Amino acid sequence: MTRTAPAPTPTWSNWAGNQQVRPVRVTMPVSTDEVCVLVQDAAREGRRVKPVGTGHSFTSAAVAEDIQVDLRRMSGLVSVDREARLATVQAGIDLCRLNDELATHGLAMPNLGDINVQTVAGAISTGTHGTGAGYGCLSTFVEALTLVTGAGEVLRCSATENPDVFAAARVGIGALGVITEVTLRCADAFVLRAHETPALLADVLASLDDRIGGNDHFEFYWYPYTDRVQAKTNNRVPLDDAPLSRFRAWLDDEFLSNTVYAGACRLGRAIPAFVPAVQAVSARALTERTYTARSDRVFCTPRRVRFTEMEYGVPRAALPEALTALQRIVASLPFKVQFPVEIRFTAPDDIWLSHGYGRESAYLAIHQYVGAPYEPYFRAFERVAASLGGRPHWGKLHYRDADSLRPAYPRFDDFLTVRDRLDPSRTFQNDYTARVLGA
Repeated sequence: MTRTAPAPTPTWSNWAGNQQVRPVRVTMPVSTDEVCVLVQDAAREGRRVKPVGTGHSFTSAAVAEDIQVDLRRMSGLVSVDREARLATVQAGIDLCRLNDELATHGLAMPNLGDINVQTVAGAISTGTHGTGAGYGCLSTFVEALTLVTGAGEVLRCSATENPDVFAAARVGIGALGVITEVTLRCADAFVLRAHETPALLADVLASLDDRIGGNDHFEFYWYPYTDRVQAKTNNRVPLDDAPLSRFRAWLDDEFLSNTVYAGACRLGRAIPAFVPAVQAVSARALTERTYTARSDRVFCTPRRVRFTEMEYGVPRAALPEALTALQRIVASLPFKVQFPVEIRFTAPDDIWLSHGYGRESAYLAIHQYVGAPYEPYFRAFERVAASLGGRPHWGKLHYRDADSLRPAYPRFDDFLTVRDRLDPSRTFQNDYTARVLGA
């Protein structure tokens, strides 16, 4: 009898297209019990397991060369305690669906980044963050989580139950196990008033402390080859009394920010000499706008123009030095930078591998249009950021290894101790975690 060879698995690619792999096997569990069984089987066979979300990391953190665990079928709302403002969800739920589910219960995430397609597990595992002096990364909203360890055992952790695992696993880069459930501390649903306005970079830097401290959320975008920025503030208000018209929302957030911008990027990639002029026109063409909307609809905007990205968190006081160096780097590159630089701010936290551990942080996110050269740009900025004590975002491109990262994280070795206990056989290791944590 002739056996039919198993069909090859499809090639997996992340959103940006810069990470690709063909796993040996793809599994789609529907429960924590199923995850336990597949991890137990993998450990017994000496196989490697790597969970994957929606592929919105630019690093190879989720690249699975052996067994890929696709969590999309574990994407439900488990329970809501409205009075305590707690929601327990399966790890594969994406932030967009989570926001809609919470809204039906009169709840919301206290803060968000500007993209809502990541899974909850992926977002917290890489330290995804928004902006605001009173807020840490999204992992700081985690009250408890359920983890399947390298032995295929279920471990629940919180501030009172396995607290050392809790301190490590809230930003665990997928190295400690498979997160299957997360309990989130939410806020009552709220409305934000957004104010977006063009400004001079020098004026923003001169008034930075007032802008950060005087608003719930503040960020700005610097346009390379110019002295101009787009400044954004979001503040809580009681009423949704100034919504954007459907036409203005489409014009700004779809047509101009995606369709027109994609065309400008394609032009700049084809004819690099046009890029400074395009940046200057973009910076001066921006118009001021103020509007209100449900919180997540202000925090998150569609991003359809694909890019590669590096992001570093530096001590907030080091921002002017980092930005000055970045301007010099951009001016000296043999190619042009097509994307603005995003600058955000977060509060200190106590999560061992969080970029914001123990300090107020300023984040600088640098991008390049997909297909455009980026490595010399990213490496030059990384040298500056690292010299200032910078910590790379775990889901954004960087070139650091365990030896260079250890001094940047005071609890780095404590994290490794927890990893040795939960995954001594390195069932969850891939090339990325071997590089940044050591094999």
